[in-house]
Amino acid sequence: MSASVLSPAQEALVCLSAALAARDGATLEGAMRRAAEMAPSVEVEEAILQSYLFLGYPTALNAFARWREITGREAGPSTRDEEVWQSRGAQVCASVYGGQYEGLRANIKRLHPDMERWMLEEGYGKVLGRPGLALVTRELCIAAMLAVQQVPKQLYSHLRGALNVGASPAATARALELAAGFGTEASRAIAAETWQAILRRNQREA
Repeated sequence: MSASVLSPAQEALVCLSAALAARDGATLEGAMRRAAEMAPSVEVEEAILQSYLFLGYPTALNAFARWREITGREAGPSTRDEEVWQSRGAQVCASVYGGQYEGLRANIKRLHPDMERWMLEEGYGKVLGRPGLALVTRELCIAAMLAVQQVPKQLYSHLRGALNVGASPAATARALELAAGFGTEASRAIAAETWQAILRRNQREA
């Protein structure tokens, strides 16, 4: 697999995201220093910020603390754009899920209606729809986080999401290849199986 399918900045952000999910201090330190060299700081901070959706507040807060120590950069201003979260969230979620969007909303609403609202407003409107990091890179970073964890359903959705918002199959496969270096044997096997399932589906739909 050629590394040229992702830019150096994208590779650094994907590795940082996978390292966050690995929850190992030394691994994260190395990935964070690489990201500081290879990617714009605003993109690094967006990658860290979105991690709280998938890894929780403690992981994101600790990562930001280390990032501030490493770079000496102060936090930028807070953004408050609540009035656009619902509409922006619906638009971004529809882009990620494509033809599965309406079914996704119905399924989540059956689980709990507040979860469906939070998914749109908080997940896709407040966080993933933010400027500062291209949606395709966000999805590749999310896929990397999920690939290190053992969550095949969510990984499947976001691998498909990466493809839906413009990532090439080669770029998506490269993100998984990079993430594999931060996971376990079990997580690598699950990620590989999930990716193969997507490729088989794409062949059927072609």
